[in-house]
Amino acid sequence: MRVFKFFWEYLKKYRISIVFIFLFLMLNALLGMVAPYISGIIVDDVIKGGRNELLLQLLGLLILGVALKSVARYLSLMMIEKTSQNFLFDVRNDLYSKMQDMDFSYFDRTKTGNIMTRISGDLQVIRQFVAGSATTVFESLFSFIFAAAIMVNINLSFTLLLLLVTPFIGYFTFSMTKKTKPLNSEWHEQVTRLNSVVQENISGNRAVKAFTNEDFEIEKFSKENNGYKEQYNEWVKIWKKYLPFINFLGGMMTVVIILAGGILVINEKLSYGQLVVFTGLVGTLSVPINMANWLSDQVQKFFTSGEKVIELMTAEAKIEDTESSYIPEKIQGQVEFKNVSFSYNGEKVLKDINMLVEPGQTIGIMGATGSGKSTLVSLICRFYDCTEGEILIDGVNIKKIFKKILRENVAIAMQDTFLFSDTIEGNIAYGVPNADIESIKRSADAAGAHEFIVKLSESYDTIVGERGVGLSGGQRQRVSLARALLRGSPIMILDDITSSVDVETEQQIQAALKDVYSGKTTFIISHRISSVRNADRIYVLDNGRIIEQGTHKELIEKKGYYYNIFMIQSGAIKTMAEV
Repeated sequence: MRVFKFFWEYLKKYRISIVFIFLFLMLNALLGMVAPYISGIIVDDVIKGGRNELLLQLLGLLILGVALKSVARYLSLMMIEKTSQNFLFDVRNDLYSKMQDMDFSYFDRTKTGNIMTRISGDLQVIRQFVAGSATTVFESLFSFIFAAAIMVNINLSFTLLLLLVTPFIGYFTFSMTKKTKPLNSEWHEQVTRLNSVVQENISGNRAVKAFTNEDFEIEKFSKENNGYKEQYNEWVKIWKKYLPFINFLGGMMTVVIILAGGILVINEKLSYGQLVVFTGLVGTLSVPINMANWLSDQVQKFFTSGEKVIELMTAEAKIEDTESSYIPEKIQGQVEFKNVSFSYNGEKVLKDINMLVEPGQTIGIMGATGSGKSTLVSLICRFYDCTEGEILIDGVNIKKIFKKILRENVAIAMQDTFLFSDTIEGNIAYGVPNADIESIKRSADAAGAHEFIVKLSESYDTIVGERGVGLSGGQRQRVSLARALLRGSPIMILDDITSSVDVETEQQIQAALKDVYSGKTTFIISHRISSVRNADRIYVLDNGRIIEQGTHKELIEKKGYYYNIFMIQSGAIKTMAEV
């Protein structure tokens, strides 16, 4: 019932349309009785009774009934499609909006293939049930009721005899449903795994080809594809066991019509015309009975897909605004870490971080891979929340600031450069959609991107492929940097933004950036000393702890970790000024 209740909240806004749909379905079912009923009258009164003058009138009524039934059918289908598509639109919009509210940790533990299956496949199953299965059931039910009423009015005992098989069909259908219910959930999970393999393979196709792992990927897909087939075959085994009985019992109605109906006609307890009516209506009567097995399958799929969608819709983000959250008048850019620690999956990634950054200062953060550099700055944007301690901006705990406002005041060029399938201009202006082209060009120039952009076939109107395919790693980084610079936020985070460019280009970018982030609180994460040496203060992380801090000169004099890195890199950096 939870699934029905959940989706009714979306459907109830279309109550008027649903009422009309039911009326049209009922009318369609009622008009479906016209042909067999009039056929019986023609046999009794025209063919047998010799009242030929009634033939044209009866044919006219028959044609009128068929025409009205077609109109009712058309109107019901149009309203069903419109209502179900509007329903699907509403649910899908809310589901997608829900995804936007989820934090990084949710996407860390949820496969993209799972989410895609919910938004596309599962929602389509739900729509098909609402628009197809449910409406077919109601129309068949109305037809069953009208047909049974006519047949009871003609001959009660004959009707009861025809319906005698229905309890047996119900028993076998219930038994089959009970057996297939657990299989439906397993089959659904197998579909999700299959979709995940395809999604990962397409996203990582360059890595697959680079390591010539095509055969391995085909084998992996074949394994999941075979699992899909095996799950379906388990269903088939159950169907093979029960469907013959269900179909046999459904077909028995025809046998009863021929034997019992013939006997009743011979004994003159049923007319030829009435037998024709029974023969015409028995098909209508058997439809809901014969479709019982199909309906049980559709209902199970609806419940399984519905539960998966509800699970996604009711997932709770770990990072949310509270009633006490507020919008600060202006953020100056002071950032303070007070005894901050952060654990992820039970592992302590950051330990007892203390840092005070005044507005306008430039902070360099260095450390080995996995030392916690990127995690540290991710906490500033509340992509994750620290598990101990607190982070303050202008003296206010960031948990008290609306996260949307907080992130609007922090511009970040991420280490994992992501570009959308859009123009260069659209990618740079992603955070400021209304930016004029001159501002975009200035940001691109400061990021060292303008020069290569104007050489592209369509300049700033050049479409880049998914994830920036078509640009080199360094070009993608510079476009990503331009996007952050255009944001113009008081706090900037530059996460290893020059790792894919050569030393000469890096120095050009650093020179151009001096004017851009002057006056802004800037965090520069880098493996290169040349990127952080001019910072007001440099923090060196190791295993989640700050092991060194100071200016470039102070750290060199300490002859510690920073000094060792400097000595390794100094031989390659010919143009660096002497210490």
